[in-house]
Amino acid sequence: MALDLKIWGCRGSIATPGSETTKYGGNTSCVEVVLDGDTALVLDAGTGIRPLGSDLTRRGVRHVHLFLTHLHLDHLEGLRFFAPLWNAGATVDIWGPRSPTLSLRDRILRSFSPPLFPLDFRDIPAAVTFHDLPAVPSEVDGVTVASDRVLHPGPTLGFRLEREGSTAAYLPDHEPVLAGIDGLPLDWLSGAALARGADVLLHDAQYGDEEYATRIGWGHSSVGDAVSYCNAVGADRLVLFHHEPEHSDETLEELEERARALTSLDRSAPVLAREGETIVI
Repeated sequence: MALDLKIWGCRGSIATPGSETTKYGGNTSCVEVVLDGDTALVLDAGTGIRPLGSDLTRRGVRHVHLFLTHLHLDHLEGLRFFAPLWNAGATVDIWGPRSPTLSLRDRILRSFSPPLFPLDFRDIPAAVTFHDLPAVPSEVDGVTVASDRVLHPGPTLGFRLEREGSTAAYLPDHEPVLAGIDGLPLDWLSGAALARGADVLLHDAQYGDEEYATRIGWGHSSVGDAVSYCNAVGADRLVLFHHEPEHSDETLEELEERARALTSLDRSAPVLAREGETIVI
């Protein structure tokens, strides 16, 4: 059985609707692992989760497993507008990074209260349960989900998805070059346990190489570093993710060409994540 990933949002930092972003999309991070039946598996709750929620309602999905990489707003902003939360017959399990200070529930609830939002979390009719990660791998409808901490400001996770021999790694916000990439043993490389040998790697590639030089430590990767990381972990296909909000469709395609020029001949050519696209593994 294939492992299908539908991209509902792949923009970074802030949603960017407009005429210059129509091809690759302006919604922020949200990816659906396509399942059959009435269960959904979702990665991140950026603004792309709003149209996804409407689609899940149309399809009659009543149980959602939502895995959050971290709680920066571009990965959480759409949760308040996620239709299953407002369905009394739905159950939503939210999995996210553990914090040494506040629980996952308390941190998320900050965004469900005035003046940030007119409704309190207690007004949500769905049955919602929170789970701290990393933990032992979870299984959702035959898909195994493993998590681990990765290099990004604040508690941040990456995910590895496996289904009947197919694997995908999801590291949308990641700056592994801070600890080094080239020449490091995999045990010392951020996120390598998740990305190693993956069929598809969705990885942060927010900046061009010159842009990154002025944004070191911001938590994101250059296109060149994304290619180096893919080579280091031995992933087969690289999907460039978390597009810079200032980048037009034309600029993104220039970065894609740069990534392809850097990729060795024994690997598939990198591609840009594109809102609305389904990746079949």
